[in-house]
Amino acid sequence: MPNRLAQEKSPYLLQHANNPVDWYPWNDEAFEKAKREDKPIFLSIGYSTCHWCHVMERESFENEAIARILNEHYVSIKVDREERPDVDRIYMMFVQASTGSGGWPMSVFLTPERKPFYGGTYFPPDNRYGRPGFAHLLHSLAGAWRSDRLRVEESAAQVLRQLHEHAAQNDSSVETVGREVHSMVFNYFRRAFDPRLGGFGGAPKFPRPSVLSFLLRYYAAEREPAALEMVLVTLREMAKGGMNDQLGGGFHRYSVDEHWFVPHFEKMLYDQAQLAWAYLEAFQITHDVQYADVARAIFQYVGRDLMHPDGGFYSAEDADSVIDPAHPHDKGEGAFYIFSKEEIDRTLGDSAAFCSRFGVKAGGNVDNDPHGEFTGKNILYQAGPEYDCASDVAKILELRSTKPRPHLDDKILTAWNGLMISAFAKGAQVLGDPTLAGVARRALDFLRQNLWQDGKLLRRWRNGESAIDAFLDDYAFLILSLLDMYETTFERRDLEWALELAEIAIAKFEDSDGGFFSTPDGQSDLVMRLKDDYDGAEPSGNSAMVYALARIARMTGATDARGAVERALESFSGRLRSTGPGLPYMLCAHSFFTAPPTEIV
Repeated sequence: MPNRLAQEKSPYLLQHANNPVDWYPWNDEAFEKAKREDKPIFLSIGYSTCHWCHVMERESFENEAIARILNEHYVSIKVDREERPDVDRIYMMFVQASTGSGGWPMSVFLTPERKPFYGGTYFPPDNRYGRPGFAHLLHSLAGAWRSDRLRVEESAAQVLRQLHEHAAQNDSSVETVGREVHSMVFNYFRRAFDPRLGGFGGAPKFPRPSVLSFLLRYYAAEREPAALEMVLVTLREMAKGGMNDQLGGGFHRYSVDEHWFVPHFEKMLYDQAQLAWAYLEAFQITHDVQYADVARAIFQYVGRDLMHPDGGFYSAEDADSVIDPAHPHDKGEGAFYIFSKEEIDRTLGDSAAFCSRFGVKAGGNVDNDPHGEFTGKNILYQAGPEYDCASDVAKILELRSTKPRPHLDDKILTAWNGLMISAFAKGAQVLGDPTLAGVARRALDFLRQNLWQDGKLLRRWRNGESAIDAFLDDYAFLILSLLDMYETTFERRDLEWALELAEIAIAKFEDSDGGFFSTPDGQSDLVMRLKDDYDGAEPSGNSAMVYALARIARMTGATDARGAVERALESFSGRLRSTGPGLPYMLCAHSFFTAPPTEIV
């Protein structure tokens, strides 16, 4: 029998609708049940294209014995972190603070008042990988809840106080942020840079495009060649590796090795948007067509595989896919993207040039394969000399199209659509291709028709249903996309809507002490209100909103936008000085806001 998640729209929640676990969505019914039955809450947060989320579901949430423990001793709640980033951020902050790391699936145990007292990420069903087994953990925490309640509740109250104190830290300084902060952050990234393979730090390597944006602007302002070189090396090496889909375009989430070779195979919309922008800016500076070609391949992928017929962009494609169509429930990481040499030989006949170019070997080309998922298979990467391979690539792409595609998360999120619209608009400007502006226009029209209702912005649309009040990042990325479209097509309606959204956002999210909360005041289902202050896989809502309002102030002279930017930068000045590498996109906004204007009339 399906559980309550069967009534939800989130693809992630629907994936768990037939688990034997008595799941609830994040709602008052679940909280009231926990209070009424005096049970702790087990909160599981993930997303539909997450490999380890699938693993924990197979091992634990489909396990009848573990489900019985959960159903007897807990109220279990599932949250899609992409629909509810506000819930995710609060408990991720707790997990990172208490364990030193974070990730998904995230597993957190709460009091009925939603205060966290224990957390982690993936737990195996039994003791392994140096982690406690999930069943053992469930029994232990249920026992502590029954026999040592006072200590558990005191611990949860103390944790929440500490989280509030951390979130309320106002480390602004009387000194304004100057160019020395930009130089300090540049030097931090120069020390972390891998000069041979690109990227920052060792494996695993994640793309963090806001760092590339900062370095390009630092190069433009200071004419520091090392800043440009770090970006170009990183972009070239990423494009060569298996993290770049050599056949179909677009980038996978991250590389598990330092060579950008073995990827974690999910494809996220926000990565496509920001990396397209980075490659376009590299092309603007260098006029080297290799960067433009990568951006075009990203646009082709998104337009082909991530676009709703009416214009919005879907969220992601899964890391896992079916290995053998005869066994549709058996999935493997990257199964859709990898090939045996025999498959390629049968398809091409003479495959020598293709195999040399893309590193294909008879026994497979993945030497370090701890989970045995790539045995006898090849991840395509740029291993050898170029040749005119368009015909061969088309044939192998056709072969790939006969495989079962990865699961598509087809929800449409305002924030991520804003990022992608900006990229298409930028592509139209830089590549001189008006069809890209047309794609951006259709997506903007989709958002306006489906996610803008009576002066209220919503976050998610799927299968005809629009839901969830928009968060700060939804407003910020949409405003930026409207400004980018205005600068591309000069249609007044884009600027007018951006100004309207900016006025609403300042009223809903601004803190009187400066900066912006991620959620509006008065949201009753959260234990605290946070200011997003880290530019990670996406720029933070604060950084993006500061950039958006700085551009509005420059374009229109709007004093309310200028004042909000000044207050935010003052509020974050201490953090920029102490932890500036965590906020490179806010430094991009600061650079824009404080630079002398260049106006072309």
